[in-house]
Amino acid sequence: MNLKNTLSALLSSVIFVAQAQQPNISNVWVSDLGNGTYKNPVLHADYSDPDACRVGNDFYMIASSFDAVPGLPILHSNDLVNWKLISHALKRQPPFDHFSKTQHGNGVWAPAIRHHKGEFYIYYPDPDFGIYLTKAKNPTGPWSAPVLVEGGKGLIDPCPFWDEDGQAYLAHGWAGSRAGIKSILTIKKMNPEGTAVLDEGVIVYDGHEKDPTVEGPKMYKRNGYYYLFAPAGGVATGWQLVLRSKNIYGPYERKVVMSQGNTPINGPHQGAWVDTPSGEHWFLHFQDKGVYGRVVHLQPMKWTNDWPVIGTDKDGDGNGEPVVSYKKPNVGKTHPVITPPESDEFNTIQLGLQWQWQANPKSTWHTTSNLGFLRLYSDKIPDDAKNFWDVPNLLMQKFPAENFTATTKLTFSPNSKLENEKTGLIIMGKSYASVGLKSSKNGEVSLIYTVCKKASDKALEEETVIGTVEKGKPVYLRVKVSQGGKCQFSYSTDGERFTDCSGVFTAEVGLWIGTKMGIFCTRTTQINDSGYADFDWFRVTP
Repeated sequence: MNLKNTLSALLSSVIFVAQAQQPNISNVWVSDLGNGTYKNPVLHADYSDPDACRVGNDFYMIASSFDAVPGLPILHSNDLVNWKLISHALKRQPPFDHFSKTQHGNGVWAPAIRHHKGEFYIYYPDPDFGIYLTKAKNPTGPWSAPVLVEGGKGLIDPCPFWDEDGQAYLAHGWAGSRAGIKSILTIKKMNPEGTAVLDEGVIVYDGHEKDPTVEGPKMYKRNGYYYLFAPAGGVATGWQLVLRSKNIYGPYERKVVMSQGNTPINGPHQGAWVDTPSGEHWFLHFQDKGVYGRVVHLQPMKWTNDWPVIGTDKDGDGNGEPVVSYKKPNVGKTHPVITPPESDEFNTIQLGLQWQWQANPKSTWHTTSNLGFLRLYSDKIPDDAKNFWDVPNLLMQKFPAENFTATTKLTFSPNSKLENEKTGLIIMGKSYASVGLKSSKNGEVSLIYTVCKKASDKALEEETVIGTVEKGKPVYLRVKVSQGGKCQFSYSTDGERFTDCSGVFTAEVGLWIGTKMGIFCTRTTQINDSGYADFDWFRVTP
């Protein structure tokens, strides 16, 4: 590397570290336009099935996390546009042995968050085990060990509600894959503490005729009406439904209050109604954007004749259309721009909150330190794993925008007694691709590009050896993601000149989730020790 390139790389590193010490602002997606308006989505990342509540001047939002650990991400905002990822309510997912293996599409489905008697309550469903409750006085934790409020298969999308008389209720939907029925909503009584369901409940709405796949009910009360906000019609093609009744058990009147209309925002539904201290009303919901996941939108909302109207209602029929951009909520003052983290310099003992494993982690998978790197120890892939689809120790995060570049710098130290240890950078979905390093018997370290089509169907990888690298020397791995999830992998030995891997890989969704990107270190043989890879940093840039 010549002096000019060396100085350029050094300056880039200094700037990046300086930026990392400031409140996080994405280099690839910021919703706040800086002129009093915002653009949707407010989060261009897979925060699926969002729910939210307000406590004073603070807004808190959670999302489903399926089998990713830590689970139940918690975000905070002061203006509903700028969101900071502050915690996770699940450090490990119960039952612990069950989730020590990958469980694609299982685990935490659509949750609900409420603030009640000075505590935060999160109810989340596991469609195979039942509905759980975890509580905390502070949203950053500690969160209580999950309590099973009601066990059973097919119970999904719970939402608690405490009436004026103190009676607690739980509304939920049904997963046809487990319960053998869907498109119905049920309300059940709970004990006052909200820790146990007391009865079989009442089916208060049947959507089979008009609202197939109605699910995800969120329960509120206003002006003497009980309201159920519920999505219907399917994730990518549905609409936002609201039901109301003067009696909690119905009968409920029905109205569609938001649908796609003439906008590019498909399937706009499932989320949370919140108000501001100034008296405005807003609705957070998701849009299914394929490989980019279920991204979060913010819509203005108003009340007309005790019905909510979400988005803009140009023809006055009460069925709004989602906005692409809009004036920011009036919260009394302007708050700084902030976004969830994407890059990580690995300079502290805490991993960035964006990182999640593909199962409950072992404590031996990684170590962080104040030495300025993340060390991933190689762990043996499961005996029945045909490819990385069933490998739990993948450390990954969500796609943060339609177009971005992810680059990582690492040094590989394989164990001399092992072969086929691997480390690298991966784009993960039902099909996946990676660029990385692999050890061999003769002590060589190969640079490899791997593609696995139909990984979720147990297909085998196709591995291409690109060349060899000097053991113990830094290597830079990169993937550039463009419109439609087109992924161009590349590599470098100096951080300046990158060589493209052959071909462009098109990312694919996971099971109920968008594509993820991340890093890994694996082996195929079990002995009494492992090799490791030291990741200096992971950076997301345009």
